[in-house]
Amino acid sequence: MGRLDYLAYIKERMPQKRYMHTLGVEETAMKLAKHYGASVEAAQTAAILHDVAKYADVAWMEQIVRDEQLDMRLIGWGSELLHGPVAAVIATREFGITDEDVLNAMRYHTTGRANMSNLEKILYVADMLEPNRQFPGVDELREMMYDDLNDVLEACVKHSLTHLIASGIAVFPQSIECYNDLMSSERNL
Repeated sequence: MGRLDYLAYIKERMPQKRYMHTLGVEETAMKLAKHYGASVEAAQTAAILHDVAKYADVAWMEQIVRDEQLDMRLIGWGSELLHGPVAAVIATREFGITDEDVLNAMRYHTTGRANMSNLEKILYVADMLEPNRQFPGVDELREMMYDDLNDVLEACVKHSLTHLIASGIAVFPQSIECYNDLMSSERNL
C-alpha cells in the first residue's frame, strides 16, 4: 500500500477541510524531512495518516486505549489527544505499518514527548505550520522552519502551551514533559 491507498482511506473519514489540512501537512513534512535529512517517505506516511482517527467515536478510541494498553492518562481527554495514539493503532492494523518512528510521530503529533526523534519533531511542526493553518504568530513560526529543527519545535511547543494556558485548557502531562525536556536539553548544551 502507498500514498494513494492512504489518501483514499482517510478521505472517507474526515471533512474536506481536514483532508486539505492533511495534504498541507504531507507537503510540509516532506519538505522538512528533505531539509533535515530524515526519510521523506516516512514523513509522508506519518503525515497522511496522522489524523485518520480525528473524527472517530471517542468511546471507541478510549476502548482502543484500554485494549491496546496505551497510556491510560489519555482516557477522558477527548479526541484532540486520543486521535494520535489511535491513528498509530489503525496504521498498524489496517496498513501493516511497523516502523516505530512513523508510528511514534503519529502518536505524539499533538502532545509531543520527551526525547522526540527528528521524524516526530518534523510531524509536530508540519502539523502546526502547514500552509492552511491560520492563527496569530503562525507566520513568525513559519519563518523559523528551516533554520533549526530544535528551535522551531521549541517555539511551536511554547506557542501551544501558552495558548492552552491562556485559554484555561488543561495541559496533558506528556506536553509538559516535552517542554521540560526541551528546556533541560537546551541548558545542557
